[in-house]
Amino acid sequence: MLAADPGASIAGIAAEAGVDRRTVYRRFASREDLLAAIYEARLTAIEKAIEDARLREAPVAVALHRYVENIIAVNRTWPVDLARMLADESVHARRDACIAEVDAFLDRATAEGLLRSDVPGGWTGALLPQLMHLVSRQLPRLSPAQAADVVVDTLLNGLGGS
Repeated sequence: MLAADPGASIAGIAAEAGVDRRTVYRRFASREDLLAAIYEARLTAIEKAIEDARLREAPVAVALHRYVENIIAVNRTWPVDLARMLADESVHARRDACIAEVDAFLDRATAEGLLRSDVPGGWTGALLPQLMHLVSRQLPRLSPAQAADVVVDTLLNGLGGS
């Protein structure tokens, strides 16, 4: 609900979950506490997705697909934007660490020849999350693995004809 309507009320969230709003307030003292718990869960899932992809150890093509598949699953499970929580320094630091880990992986993928080196700096790192976000929303009928196939193929081969 919060992905569709960031202003959704606790009463509306409780009704959608099939519980009384008092039940929500017993667990979360405020709307802000509920949002913080949601953002914490999303950020933890992103960190686990990165860890599970083995970006430093796995062959780059395998790690890329695994990372994309994992993040698509996170996007579908937790479809909220972490940007709203970036005022919190610990959240910001954790998000920056995730970005640095992925950027280091993309540098490795470029050095090993999987990705082109003749694109502007930071372009691949900016494009990849947008592709994952887009496929998460536009192709919900695809499994995360199938959606990752689309993203990886688009990233590596583009849309140009032969």
